[in-house]
Amino acid sequence: MGEVIEFTSGGYRFIKGVSQYSGGVAALPGFRLERVRFTQPLPLAEGFAEIEKIITAADRPLTAFAACELRSPAPFSEEGFVAFNSSYTKTLKAWGLLETGHNPVARSNVCPQIAPPPVPSIYAFSFTVPTTEATPSFVISGSAEVPEGHAAYREHIVSRGDLSAHGLRTKAQFVLEEMERRAATLGFGWENATAVQVYTVHNLYPFLADEIVKRGAARTGLTWHYNNPPVVDLEYEMDLRGVAAEHVV
Repeated sequence: MGEVIEFTSGGYRFIKGVSQYSGGVAALPGFRLERVRFTQPLPLAEGFAEIEKIITAADRPLTAFAACELRSPAPFSEEGFVAFNSSYTKTLKAWGLLETGHNPVARSNVCPQIAPPPVPSIYAFSFTVPTTEATPSFVISGSAEVPEGHAAYREHIVSRGDLSAHGLRTKAQFVLEEMERRAATLGFGWENATAVQVYTVHNLYPFLADEIVKRGAARTGLTWHYNNPPVVDLEYEMDLRGVAAEHVV
C-alpha cells in the first residue's frame, strides 16, 4: 500500500490497497467525508440498502461511498475470509466503485467477542458530500498485526500466538506504525484525527501510555471495542479518522 489514486467520481482519493479494500481515503477539495453509524449493525444486504437510500437522499452518487465499518460473527478462516470478500465486493462493483481497476473503499471488519451479530453486518459507513470548508477529512482502514499483500496471512502474522505482554506490545507497535504510515501517505497524522479505535480482547493497559498515548494517538481519547480482528490468529487492530460530521441513524 502506498500509491495514492484520485477517484473523482466519488469525490475522494485513496491509497491503493488490496482487492477487498484500500488503505484509506481522503476527501478531494470541494468535498468532505461524513460518517453515519447505525444504532444497531444491519445485515450486509439490508445495510447496503440503507446506505443506498441515505446517499441517494443526500443527492450524491453511489460512488460517494468511501468507507465501511463491518461487524462479523466470529473470526474467519483464511478461506472463509476470501469467500466473504468476494460476496462483499459484488455490491461495490454494482455501484461503480471498481471502475479504476482498484477498490477505493476504506474498511474495517471486526468481530465482537460478546453479543456478536448472527451474520456479517454493517456498523457504520462514510461518504463524501460537497462543502465549501477548507478542513480536509480522511478515514484510515483498519489493520491488524500482519502486512497486507501476501497470499496467506498466517505465516506473516507478527508474533503469532504470543499473547504475553511483550508479544501484545510488539503487535501493537506494528499496527501503530502502519496507521502512521497510511495516514502520512494521505498527508495526515495523529494530530488530525477526530477518533482512534482499537479492537482487541486483550489487555492493552501495559503499553497504553508508552506506545499509544505518547505517540499522540489518544489526544482525543481512545475508543476500545472488545472485538477480535476478522481472521483467526490476529489479535490487535486499529483504525482512525478525521471527520467533522457524524450521524447516528
